Formats: sequence, structure tokens, C-alpha cells
Amino acid sequence: MSADRRFRLTFIAGEESGELGRFLSGCGISRRTLTAVKYRGGNLYVNGLEKNVRHRLAAGDEVTVVFPPEQPAEGLLPEVGPLAIIYEDEALLILDKPAGQATIPSRDASSGTLANFVAGKFRSEGLPATVHVVTRLDRETSGLVCIAKNRHIHHLMSEKLKAGGMFKRYAAIVPGRFESGHFTIDDPIGRKKGSIIEREVRPDGQPALTEVRVVRTGMPAGRPLNELSVILHTGRTHQIRVHLASIGHPLEGDSLYGGDLSILGRQALHCRELAFDHPLTGKPVRFLSELPEDMRISGLSRGND
Repeated sequence: MSADRRFRLTFIAGEESGELGRFLSGCGISRRTLTAVKYRGGNLYVNGLEKNVRHRLAAGDEVTVVFPPEQPAEGLLPEVGPLAIIYEDEALLILDKPAGQATIPSRDASSGTLANFVAGKFRSEGLPATVHVVTRLDRETSGLVCIAKNRHIHHLMSEKLKAGGMFKRYAAIVPGRFESGHFTIDDPIGRKKGSIIEREVRPDGQPALTEVRVVRTGMPAGRPLNELSVILHTGRTHQIRVHLASIGHPLEGDSLYGGDLSILGRQALHCRELAFDHPLTGKPVRFLSELPEDMRISGLSRGND
């Protein structure tokens, strides 16, 4: 008989914990997840005995939640493919995505995506999980991607993102000269009229805040280029691309927003750092990715990162 690989968490009830359902809600488990536990193959145990959400807890009770098995979403074909794993535990998977690979399937890319390969990894390991993308990157953006291994962890990470509890730093290559070496762009972003894909700075858009620091600068190929360190304080679609283009410094290789294509054949954007408090332990974790070879532009002098 195969081992039970379902994800599980254990908590200890305190004084006046009340009913099991209320206690678990206080532990960050959503009502939707509890419903899935009840109806889709999960279990709730108190001191080793199965109970329902109305069971009243006593101080010191050991509560174990066994989460239901998950299947890949319809249309997500598990495939075998390379994954650059930066970190992995029972809850999270941190990957280094190459440029040119989509994060999730779409009409234009139904296979070969990062999600296809993660689903294939889970299947080969006998892990009853599907792919929950926490931080998604555009196809041509490289760097760190955070994957949650189950619905509950995805919920916790999504709440963390909404509350500004995840630090994300990118490297970007842009042309031109800057008057300041450190500045912010605080302009709302919305969908461009008449376009499904393109975004723009517009008064009726969603608030968007980007922090920029010039790290290196120079004149390779006879024109000014800069390597930037960019911190996202919000997470709008195409935020860095739109904000930098809006101030006259579109990403090198970003044809959608007016970038030059002579040096790079893809948008010069790379997620270099993710940092947050781990959703289970609460301890701070930090992950780093080296700048890819195609963004290591020679002829740029080093500044302060």
C-alpha cells in the first residue's frame, strides 16, 4: 500500500479555543479550504480521533488537518522537463525560470511551460498536488518564481502579497541618462484602450509604485545604457515595463513598449530576489538569482547596488 502523501498540518489548542472550525479559522485556514477538507477527501483529527468542525477543543488538544488530494487543473498536462530548483520544502517550490518559457499554459503555449514541468515533477514523485503559482513572470522575463504546493499555502501567500509582505527585486537594462540615481515612480496603471495585452499609465488605473536605483551605467555600442535595481511595491501587470517606458526608458528588447532590439532579443528584465516570512514557520527566508548571461552587458561601470 502506498504511503499517504497528502499535505497535513498540526496545531495545539490553547485556552478557550472553542469549536474546531473556529480554531482552524484563527490558524489561517479559510472556510473554502475547510469545505474542501470535508467533501473532497480530507480529514480533521483531534488527539488522533476524527472529528467534525463543531467539536469543542480543550487546552492542549493536538489538532491535525489532512488536506484533500489535488489534481492538475483541466488543460494542465504534466510533462517531464528541466527545472532550476532554488529551494523546496513541503509547502513551497522556488524556481529560476529562463527567458522564453511561459509560466502557465495559454492558447499560444499549452505545453512546455513552467507549470507543465512542475505538474510532471509532482506526478513522478507521487505527490497529490497541483501547481499554485504565487509570483508569475512574463514569458520573456527570467528569474525567480514562487510556487505553492497546495491550496492552503497558496491562500496564505496570496494574503501575504495583498498585505505587502513579499519583497521582490528585479534587474533591468534600459537606455538613456538619469538625473537621479535613486527615485520612485508612483503612477496608476490600467489596460490600454483597444488592447487586450498592453497596459499604460492612466488616471483611472490601479495604484502602482516602483522604486528604481541605477546600479551600472556606460556607453556600450556608442549609446547610454543602464543596469537598474528595481523594487516592486505593488504588483500590476507589466508594471516595471510600463513605468520605465512612461518616463522614456523602455526596457532593452521590449518591443511591446518601444524598447530597442539591437542588443537583446527579449525584454531585459530578471527577478533577482524574493524575500518573505515563511507561511508555516514565520521565519524570514530570502532567495537570490544570478543575472543571466544575456543581461551581463559589458562596458557598464559599477555603482552602488
